[in-house]
Amino acid sequence: MTAAPAGLDDPRVAAVLDEIARTAEKSDREVMERAYATAADWPQPPTAQEAAELCAQAALPVHPQVGTFLYQLVRSLRPALVVEFGTSFGASTIYAAAALRDNRHGRIIGSELHPGKAARAHDHLARAGLDAWTEIRIGDAREQLADLPGSIDLLLLDGWKELYLPVLKVLEPALRAGTLIVSDNLPMLPPEFTDHVRTAGNGYLSQQLPLGDGVELSLRL
Repeated sequence: MTAAPAGLDDPRVAAVLDEIARTAEKSDREVMERAYATAADWPQPPTAQEAAELCAQAALPVHPQVGTFLYQLVRSLRPALVVEFGTSFGASTIYAAAALRDNRHGRIIGSELHPGKAARAHDHLARAGLDAWTEIRIGDAREQLADLPGSIDLLLLDGWKELYLPVLKVLEPALRAGTLIVSDNLPMLPPEFTDHVRTAGNGYLSQQLPLGDGVELSLRL
């Protein structure tokens, strides 16, 4: 008899997700307030690299509603390749990788600009028992995700918001008809990005979903 899928109730998965959530609850607000205060005196807005350094201790996990949605999508779509921009401490990666494990199929390739965050994500994935389904590439996502082993079935955008559109444009050649793009933190997204995925003729069908603080779900046509 085949064992039932472990799901999100797997004790190892649940424990690591809870640990990340408690870390975020304890320190994310303080880290982000300090980061904003530091950057406020700069003559120019911080670059992605500078922002990564300022926010290196912030977990910034996806809302559990968004994480559960990712798990549901992966279980349903049975993707061969999931790609993630903005791994951070690995919470969203864990939700997707748990579904890949339960599907017994596919892999997720994530990207994280800050090496320290990538190391923490690796540790979290290993302790959740999901590292066999994952790969985290360290560096600028526009470079690290430019070479992929196949077409993208599901894309999660959850990194530096000003890079959503540049990253998406790098990845567009790897999108197939039917690829889904989940873009988190809708209120923070630049209008250039939302205009791109909502404008007729650009190859997407897109709508807002009331999950977490808002998600843009886009279908590649």
